[in-house]
Amino acid sequence: MPATDLQLLIDAALEAGKIATRFSGTTAQRWDKPDGAGPVTEADLAVNAMLEQMLPAARPGYGWLSEETEDSADRLSKDHVFIIDPIDGTRSFAEGSRTWAHSLAIAEQGEVKAAVIYLPLRDLLYAAAIDQGATLNGETIQVSERGVLDSAEVLAAKPNLQPRHWRQGQVPEFKRNYRPSLAYRMALVAQGRFDGMMTLRPSWEWDIAAGDLIIREASGMCSDRAGQPLRFNNAHPRLNGVIAAGSGVFGLLSEQLEPESPGIAP
Repeated sequence: MPATDLQLLIDAALEAGKIATRFSGTTAQRWDKPDGAGPVTEADLAVNAMLEQMLPAARPGYGWLSEETEDSADRLSKDHVFIIDPIDGTRSFAEGSRTWAHSLAIAEQGEVKAAVIYLPLRDLLYAAAIDQGATLNGETIQVSERGVLDSAEVLAAKPNLQPRHWRQGQVPEFKRNYRPSLAYRMALVAQGRFDGMMTLRPSWEWDIAAGDLIIREASGMCSDRAGQPLRFNNAHPRLNGVIAAGSGVFGLLSEQLEPESPGIAP
């Protein structure tokens, strides 16, 4: 990986923030995607257009995977691939909330090597490169070291607490919180603001690729719901949920979770 890949993503994220914040979320033109795939706004498309021009031009040998670009099998033959969510938390953006993010990552042979999550309206820029640690606005961050579950604060949607998702139907006790952007949830865990996060439904790569590296570089652990390492640039770019936390809470969640129950929670 070129040493400047992380800086390229940082520059791109900052430019994305300039574009997105020119739109007022509540008045931005909005459409619903086919097959219940969620909303998209003119801001999503404007950010995606800029990124799709800027990033491949800087790295012409890299593949491209973005939520707002029609997928192509060409990326599967590439050693490196950009994995992009122009705006993660589009519903929040459209409602006028500040809790949405740009999520940018570069994967090499299935493993994320550089990543940025940027919330322009909160002035929060999370970044990481492989073996270089994770930062928030340039300052080193680290996951929580909490080793017990009953006092842990975990970011999760309510459906994750259905008994069928847990061994013998026993839902563990922890303090549940929620944020609408999946990328932001992962960044907050990396920052140590929360002890863990989980989503038990199949998850798109562009929602979690950047967060995976940022958490791991912040000394955390990240896997799918069955405990398998996350691998990216798959032919079908969806993974089997996400569990992320410091080592103590991660182990406690993983050992109590039923790995094969159908995931439905966002």
